[in-house]
Amino acid sequence: MNNKKQFFKTPALIAFLVIAAICLVRHFHIKNFHEVAPGVLYTSGQPRGMDYTRLLYKYHIATIVNLRQAAEHREDNWYNEEKTWVRDKVNYVELPMEKHNPDKALPDKKTQKKFLEIMADKNNLPVLIHSNSGRKRVSIFAAVWLVKAHGYTVEKTIGIVEKIKKKPVTKAEKQFIQALAQ
Repeated sequence: MNNKKQFFKTPALIAFLVIAAICLVRHFHIKNFHEVAPGVLYTSGQPRGMDYTRLLYKYHIATIVNLRQAAEHREDNWYNEEKTWVRDKVNYVELPMEKHNPDKALPDKKTQKKFLEIMADKNNLPVLIHSNSGRKRVSIFAAVWLVKAHGYTVEKTIGIVEKIKKKPVTKAEKQFIQALAQ
């Protein structure tokens, strides 16, 4: 009889431990988080709940740049959550970028200039730029900063963009990065 009880307890214990591990990983994992330049520039997907605490206290984020459009604000009420978490703690800037239209998904010169001004002000550092997934839009803004402010080569920048995106750059993105370097 003891062997039978032990058998039934073991799967339940294993299931509990697996669920607890998944919850802990999610609790301490910021979606698609990347350190572009430690202490200066970070990228991620949309932070949630305790992600903000980690960003503020572990990474000392001083400015959050939100690249999501107003239409995306209605998804899962993330916008109100974000505004509540960051209120009076960090600078909050919105530079909304098109999510689905490839022609409008790349920042124009005015938006690039505004982002570079944010990055140039030491009081804004470190900066977190985020979008929904933390891949395409944030990687392009990282490219703007890397090329324009730090003179990275096109090849080195593309490598970093592909690491953030977890995909190869598109032809339009490559042309955009090449144009930044000119």
